[in-house]
Amino acid sequence: MNEEIEAVTFYWRPGCGFCNRLHRSLTSLEVPLDMHNIWDEPEAAATVRSVANGNETVPTVVVGNTSMVNPTPAQVMAVLTDQAPHLVPVGYEPPQPTKITKTLNRILGGQT
Repeated sequence: MNEEIEAVTFYWRPGCGFCNRLHRSLTSLEVPLDMHNIWDEPEAAATVRSVANGNETVPTVVVGNTSMVNPTPAQVMAVLTDQAPHLVPVGYEPPQPTKITKTLNRILGGQT
């Protein structure tokens, strides 16, 4: 990538529980965030609509050239690991699937 990524671009709106949860998780991992309230910034709302099928679904995050609508913290960290490893906290270990998750994935044909 030509340009170094300095932070995760994080689109949110007040009162959004999903936004609050993702924000808390990423902040606890000390991931730098560039926050944009889509209700206060029309250009931020337009960006979200452009990646969310015309909807203003938040949280929406952008890392480099990857946009994610309502991602899990693990999904954000996986993209960071790939596109901006310098933003991944030292010692970060991705969450491991539980026995139940492994069994359900096997039954439903997902990854193990």
